[in-house]
Amino acid sequence: MPLRRILVTAGAIVAVLAPVRAWVRLGTGRSATRGRLAASRIRVDGLTMQARVSVDPVPDDRLPVILVHGLGMSSRYMVPLARCLAPHLRVYAPDLPGFGASEKPDHVLTVRELADALAAWVQAVGVERAAFVGNSLGCEVLIELALLHPRLVDRLVLQGPTPDPEARTLVRQVVGFLAIAPFERWSLAWVALSDYARGGIGRYILTLRSMVDNRIAEKVRRIGQPTLVVWGTRDDIVPRSFVADLADALPRGRLAVIPGAAHGINYSHPEAFTAVLLPFLLAAGDEAAERDRTSAVGTA
Repeated sequence: MPLRRILVTAGAIVAVLAPVRAWVRLGTGRSATRGRLAASRIRVDGLTMQARVSVDPVPDDRLPVILVHGLGMSSRYMVPLARCLAPHLRVYAPDLPGFGASEKPDHVLTVRELADALAAWVQAVGVERAAFVGNSLGCEVLIELALLHPRLVDRLVLQGPTPDPEARTLVRQVVGFLAIAPFERWSLAWVALSDYARGGIGRYILTLRSMVDNRIAEKVRRIGQPTLVVWGTRDDIVPRSFVADLADALPRGRLAVIPGAAHGINYSHPEAFTAVLLPFLLAAGDEAAERDRTSAVGTA
């Protein structure tokens, strides 16, 4: 079956399921303790990039955190996690070029080009060094960022990192997406479908090809920053064996597991994700790695 037909079928299935719980509000939380976000737009290397930025006051000495979305998505996908983190940290969630409300470049950017674009945006908004949290494609972008622009990266969180070397084909990736759908919040369907439509099917496919050809397992061995790998037990896109091997390959890596979560932990399980993240993100300097190793929350 051609990939285009598979993607259309996937969209149709999710669209049929989504109205069952359409009352769930898009990307918004129900907790009174969640922070507020505001839209920000800035011109970077000839392209306008949009981001969501937290506006609640936090201590000045805390490291900012930058959230990087997955394939075909936008910062809307990161809103639940951003709002959970915002009371504690300055949070940024950009739309990568070609996705969301950011402008589309003349050509579809590779993973490496997306990392360069992210680095340019980080410097344009005045952030000197930050913690970075990525989901799926966002993990690949952050691995490139850490290798190409290490001075910007204090620590990394790789949630649901792709691609699994045993599932590099486009079809296998789409089948995995269908398998996890029942374990995500139903409102994610509307966010995903509208973001996919905005970015365009061609951009989605070409970016996916760049993703599946990217061999991150070999690259992570050169990353010196403390890195937390996060995986949900319902994530059928990324097997546990792959993330466990990835965490072992990272010089300062560790695996944390969130029971019952699928691939979109940042959207469907933001509270559980935040509980795992905060001890790692709030640790000072080299304490991050040691404190994370001894944390009992979500330990693999």
